[in-house]
Amino acid sequence: MEQIQTERPERSSAIEEIQRDEHSRKRFFKMVGGAGAASAFAIFLAACGDDDEESADTGTGSSGQGETQTTGTQADSGDLEIVNYALTLEYLEADFYQQVIDSGEVKDKKIAEAAKKIGENEQEHVDTLRATVEQMGGTPAEQPKTKFEDVIAGGPKSILSAAAMVENLGAAAYLGQADKIQNPDILAAALSIHTVEARHAAALNFLAGNKLTGKGLKGILPDGAFAKPMSMEEVLKEVQPFIAS
Repeated sequence: MEQIQTERPERSSAIEEIQRDEHSRKRFFKMVGGAGAASAFAIFLAACGDDDEESADTGTGSSGQGETQTTGTQADSGDLEIVNYALTLEYLEADFYQQVIDSGEVKDKKIAEAAKKIGENEQEHVDTLRATVEQMGGTPAEQPKTKFEDVIAGGPKSILSAAAMVENLGAAAYLGQADKIQNPDILAAALSIHTVEARHAAALNFLAGNKLTGKGLKGILPDGAFAKPMSMEEVLKEVQPFIAS
């Protein structure tokens, strides 16, 4: 797998643009669900660790002195890197569920059907992210060769435990990049996928028989009022055992 560069030029994020620009804010709220989106966005800011009172102002005035100015090339390059990073994670998830289904290890029909539906969601994410990269003029990340054989050989319990962990990881990964995305449309898409990954995680934690509470990537209920984001480095370290090349 081609190594992902995690250092990017400093730039104004989509969150900052949505905060200061009324047009961007209205378009973003429309994309992520209308009236409830404003409160959801406020919660999202808290989860991302936004503690700058001035930047939280949702007025339409100028951003003031000291704002970082960036070129479109810098912004596109940073967002493209993030989309390809997300695509790599979605490749892993989609491939995992397909291998699980093909193995026939899950005998419970309801759980097998859930795995199939979640796998279809992940494949849709793959297709959408690949198309997004191409629309941005970039080259989609190559699909890595995976190694889930040991997990699947462990049977349903091992499969469900790994699936729950991977989905929790996916949700944390999207949240970890939210404040670095500059394009509001890409941010809206990332937020909608983040929500789906979190719902997958909750269902799979329940099916895996995990405890109600737990730290990090384990537990049905979160270990706090706000989700914990994870950096690229942290996420890639967690998924490395599942990547053969």
